[in-house]
Amino acid sequence: MQNDTVSGLEETLVDDMIARARRAQVTFAAQGTQAKFDQAALAAAWALMEPERNQRLSALAVETTGLGNVADKIRKNHRKTLGLLRDIQHAKTCGVLSHDDTTGITEIARPIGVVGAVVPSTNPAATPTNNIINALKCGNAIVVSPSPKGVTVCAELIDAIHTEFNKIGVDPDLVQMVPAPSSKIKTQRLMEECDLIIVTGSQDNVRRAYSSGTPAIGVGAGNATVIVDESADLAAAARKIAASKTFDNATSCSSENGVIVLESVREAFLAELHHAGGRLLDTDTAAQVRDALFQNGNLNRHMIARDLPDFLKAADVTVNEPESAKFVVIETEQADITTPVSGEKLSLAVALYTATDFEHAKQLLTAILDFQGAGHSVGVHTNDDSRALTLGHELPTCRVIVNQAHCFATGGSFDNGLPFSLSMGCGSWGGNSIDDNLNYRHFMNITKVVRPITPREPALDEVFGEYWQTTGVMPAESDVK
Repeated sequence: MQNDTVSGLEETLVDDMIARARRAQVTFAAQGTQAKFDQAALAAAWALMEPERNQRLSALAVETTGLGNVADKIRKNHRKTLGLLRDIQHAKTCGVLSHDDTTGITEIARPIGVVGAVVPSTNPAATPTNNIINALKCGNAIVVSPSPKGVTVCAELIDAIHTEFNKIGVDPDLVQMVPAPSSKIKTQRLMEECDLIIVTGSQDNVRRAYSSGTPAIGVGAGNATVIVDESADLAAAARKIAASKTFDNATSCSSENGVIVLESVREAFLAELHHAGGRLLDTDTAAQVRDALFQNGNLNRHMIARDLPDFLKAADVTVNEPESAKFVVIETEQADITTPVSGEKLSLAVALYTATDFEHAKQLLTAILDFQGAGHSVGVHTNDDSRALTLGHELPTCRVIVNQAHCFATGGSFDNGLPFSLSMGCGSWGGNSIDDNLNYRHFMNITKVVRPITPREPALDEVFGEYWQTTGVMPAESDVK
């Protein structure tokens, strides 16, 4: 009975938040203009990007979650938010979007209402800010549900957003956070009662969102693996892999978890990787690291997203030239449930595979995706663009990242054309409803005003003419009308 009472109180708390958010959103939308939506989005962005706050929130994130490092979180918070603002700066999300005289259709942007966002501890400031900006840009309210470790950071972020809202007269109820302590009951209620649920992180939460009865956008698990072929610039590939693997101590779902190198360039590439900070472990040391990292089917929390000295200490191992070491390389041959190192590691460890040729590399990569990470992304370092196209045609992946540092590229970059995002849809392969980077278009409805136009009904032979010739079956002339 006591548990039922607690559950009821938690559900009522969330219901009250959503009711306030709904009232605020109705007013926001009714009085809305593109300028007002844009200003609210900018206020939320500046709440994180203001340098002192960014520094404070980044330090607080590392302190309270134990994940990542402060310098990289500052950079991530700034660049991801700035890139998003670039993407949406001139986007129309209010009023008439387009009119086509040919089709007679006018498209009108409409808010969704109250968005619920479940966000991970790996990016406790950047991910909620991204969702909040997109929601406000489209005239919505939003309620954020952080992971238990991310509560402190998220609460301070929301306070900062409200501070900025006060400067421009925006209702703070447009952006709220499910209060601590976090619980599955509160998150579940949010999923059931909001108008759209966005889930980044826990795959359990993603599955719950899709079964909540609310329209949902969940994103799949990452396990990014890249191929380095014989035509690649090996030094550049090694530098990019190292920069991506070590950024924020591998908290990104797009951080390289596996590297497949072609046998003909293996030794030369490993030399470049060593120069870039990668340390190939001998058989005994690799086994010790694997045993320490994977315990009872779970990742060791003392090794996830930790600085390399802490990672090595937890495994009780050492590496060569430790002063310049940045991450470890664990050689492996297969990818399946019996080889957990072939999956996502969320740590400064990367699995290394050796392929006899490019066809073998594709087979290895397919096996890895079959085990974990289907739909998310793969990478290739090559000077043969046809190989990138081959991966796009044949592998179950929504993104093929070519000659780039994977974690910087997959979520949008200033030097590629993907939308800036911290949530990557994985399509049907990853069990997701979207196959692109989560962006502002997912935060609005579009109403179509449809008018009559001159009829455009084709004759049957215009449609079936070539087919009839191919099959040799031609209907009687009297039937072709």
